[in-house]
Amino acid sequence: MSGQHDGQGHAGGGFEGFFARAAKATGIGSQAELAALLGVHRSAVTQAKRKDAVPKAWVLAVSRKARVDADWLEFGQAARRGGENSAENGAFASVPKVRARLSAGGGSFETEGEVEALYPFRREWLRRKGNPANMVLMDVVGNSMEPEIRHGDMVLIDQAQTAIVAHGIYAVGVEDTVLVKRVEKRPGELVLLSDNRDYAPIVLSGDALDVLRVIGRVLWIGREV
Repeated sequence: MSGQHDGQGHAGGGFEGFFARAAKATGIGSQAELAALLGVHRSAVTQAKRKDAVPKAWVLAVSRKARVDADWLEFGQAARRGGENSAENGAFASVPKVRARLSAGGGSFETEGEVEALYPFRREWLRRKGNPANMVLMDVVGNSMEPEIRHGDMVLIDQAQTAIVAHGIYAVGVEDTVLVKRVEKRPGELVLLSDNRDYAPIVLSGDALDVLRVIGRVLWIGREV
């Protein structure tokens, strides 16, 4: 992976300025609406206001939802040009890791989109693969995609790449579950394939196709050793 985990450090700007700009960008009118937008409890917003500090993850989340500049949200000014070590500017772009986990098995019901942390990647590398603004990181649980993807791996997903490409690996939703599978198109049906031969293919056809949503294509796999 390029760079180091940025964690959930707090933004340098104050809460009131951030809230005013977030309200302008998104149309929210209360702290309760901000909490709903971020997918956090109201008490978290109250605490941020009391500390007069906003988590970096919140800044990035609102920036992505409203499609506005993160520096403007945080500091009230246009994007600053940073050096090579800047995660938000210049050579690096921060990709959010969301709480949702992808199942490489029977299906994960953990589908929350709340941002847990930010990870910096080289911006040039990301742009060769797609638009960094559409990318998220998710953890994988289960062994159905071994040996390619293992339990505990983290994958980078481009949510803009939803067209099925032969031999591609995708994050997909089937009703209330989220999975990571190879997706194969066949006449009148889609097949979700596991690399682990112990798992049978999942064949979707007819009305079953209506409950399938392609979340995005897996671009990169990272694991700890």
